[in-house]
Parts: sequence; C-alpha cells; structure tokens
Amino acid sequence: MISKNTILISFFILSFSQIIAAQDSIQSKIQTIQRETFKPNGKPIVTIFSDFTNVNYNGRSNNAFEVTRAYFGYGYNFNSDFSGKIIFDVANLGVAGTTSPGVSAFTVYLKNAYAEYNHGILKADVGMIGESMFDLQESVWGKRYLYKSFQDFYSFGNTTDLGAKVKLQFIPEVALDLAVYNGEGFKKVQADSTVQLAVGLTVQPVKNLFARVYVDYLNYTKIPASSAIAAQTSFNAFVGYKSEKGSLGAEYNRQSGHASKKYNDWSGISIYGTLPVLEKLSVFARFDDLMSKKIGIATQGWNTTTDGQVYIAGVEFVPVKGIQISPNIRYSDLSATGAKATTTINLNLGINF
Repeated sequence: MISKNTILISFFILSFSQIIAAQDSIQSKIQTIQRETFKPNGKPIVTIFSDFTNVNYNGRSNNAFEVTRAYFGYGYNFNSDFSGKIIFDVANLGVAGTTSPGVSAFTVYLKNAYAEYNHGILKADVGMIGESMFDLQESVWGKRYLYKSFQDFYSFGNTTDLGAKVKLQFIPEVALDLAVYNGEGFKKVQADSTVQLAVGLTVQPVKNLFARVYVDYLNYTKIPASSAIAAQTSFNAFVGYKSEKGSLGAEYNRQSGHASKKYNDWSGISIYGTLPVLEKLSVFARFDDLMSKKIGIATQGWNTTTDGQVYIAGVEFVPVKGIQISPNIRYSDLSATGAKATTTINLNLGINF
C-alpha cells in the first residue's frame, strides 16, 4: 500500500518539476521574442583620466597637471548573442618619467579587440580580452580614474591580454570563470611558449554582497634553461559589498615567482570603502599594505620600490552620470631602508561616455 507521505512527496516533486518547466518555457519565449525584435546596434566608447597633483617628498614640492590616460573605442552588438569591441589605450608615459625631452609622452596601445558570445549561462570571449583577475575588485573600488586597484597598481597581473575565457553563471548567485592567456599583457603581444591558466569562483550569498577566490599559473620557458626562472602562481581572496548605500571591500593577494623570477614572492592586503553623504557627494578611504620576501641574508624584501603602506582619503562629486571629480590626499610610507614618506594632494577628473 502506498503511504500518504509517498503520495505527498510525489505530488510536490511533480508540482516543482512543472514550475521549473514553465519557467524554462517562459524564458525560452522571452529569448525568442528578443531575437526577433533585436536590431544590430553599436556605440562609441570614450574614457578620459586627468588630474592636478601636488607631490611633497623629502621637503620638496612639485606641481603637475596631467592627462594620464584616455581610451577610445567602439562596441557593436551583431545580435542578442554576439557582440564585439575594440578599444585603444592612449597612455601618458611621461607620468612615469620614461620619455626624453622633445619626445611625445603619449603612446597608443591596442587595449581590447575581441568577440563575445553571451547566451544562457555561458559567456565566452576570445581575442584581446579583459582579464578576470581583479575586475570585480575594481568595480567595488569604483575609482580607477584616481588610483588603480591593488593587483593592477602593483603589477600582480594584466588588465587585458590575448586569450580566451568562459564564464558559467550556473545560478544568479554562483559563477565560475576559466581562462587561458598569452601571459604577457597587451603591451607585449608575441608568440612564444608562455601560457597562463586562470580560474575564479564568485558567489553572491545575499543581495549586493560578493565573495570571490581566484588562482592562476604562468609557466615561462626560457631557452637555454635557467635556475633563476620559476613558475608564477597567484592567489586572491576577496569580499565586497556594493549598493546605493555605499561600498566596502577587502582583499588578500599572494604571488610566488613574480615576473617568473625564483624567490620573488610577495603578498598584500587592500581595504577600501565609500559612503554617500549627499545625493551626488560621497567620501571614501583606502589602505594598501604590500610586503615582499627577504632573500638569503637580506634585511629587507626584494621589492625595495613599493613595499610599504599607502593611505588614501577623499571626497567624490558626481554632478552628472559619466563625470567624477575627486579632491583627495595620499600618503605613502615605504619600508625600504632610507625611504622617505610621500604626501600627494590631488584633484582627479574621470570622464566616461
């Protein structure tokens, strides 16, 4: 004899399966309507970063007005599933003091050039694509126009590279991304045996809260072989919150064999947050701490250039969508022997349309 519990369980299973089937049918109809009504379209992409900076170091002060970066490109949607994008990066190398007198400070790079397929749970990119190492962190930080995210600033990885990646959005709360890259970034596009493999997992346990772990492996082969060469491996753990009420993010980064050099290990943390105080005005703060490994009998880490702490605080004003204005102050306290603290007062402008 069939028990009442068995009948009830069977009824609930049947009802649930019918609900899922109905949802799938509705989703399929919506996608069909979208394909039938879709019209190919595209739009230009323009992003400009500019600033006025006052740098105080070792009792000396220097003022500068700069256009630090500009992006120009175009994105086109062929249909509801296929799209493409091309972006050129106009970089001001003079900011880093790498140009000689009489030589133009601006250099143009091909930043993005890729095709994308996006349908259902699958999104796939191929070409000169954006890497997935720190795009979520950069989104929560939200102020690339005034300071790069931690992994970008300290060169833990590249913003874009030749390669292919797929993202599987199993459910709205869980996504897995897999990628293979050339491994040398958009400024060094060349054919060699270097390959970088990356995998990341992003979960959204509740609305507006994100958690992500990411690892990658870069195997650089040098001919002839050298004992100074090592595989580069990266690990990142991130937790972030972002909504109209504000944002808060914290990340831990570790990398072994940086630049494929043996013993070049380093790690660091970055904590940042933004709090709206008026409709178009918010305050923000950030703290970075980077530390590299001591090699042999060295008394300090191998990275004597940027090891230490950076503190950032400021105000952001957004008069209209696409324009960000921020007066801010940065204090850099490097840990290298003999290094002097640097205070920078900035007025940054970001334009995006």
